[in-house]
Amino acid sequence: MHTKDARAAGETEERIYLLDAWREAPWYTDEERAALELTEAVTLISERGVPNDLYERVRRYFDEGKYVALLMAINTINCWNRLNIACGNVAGRYKPRG
Repeated sequence: MHTKDARAAGETEERIYLLDAWREAPWYTDEERAALELTEAVTLISERGVPNDLYERVRRYFDEGKYVALLMAINTINCWNRLNIACGNVAGRYKPRG
């Protein structure tokens, strides 16, 4: 779903294909890297929580309101993913609008 929406919004193929390798790929800004690292930490929060140094790094780029909005987006997507998995929904059937 998200890659289809990203393409429809004009995102480049390189950034989409290399998202799994965001740490090594040159296509992402420091702000995006901080958001991606936070996304991983929140998604896997039971493993090590969100370390203070990560919080401080993310807050360099996101003020309090944007930080909360980012956390809400991460948690909303995680929730939808978990609901889809629990309901046995098959990925790949989504079609973007427009």
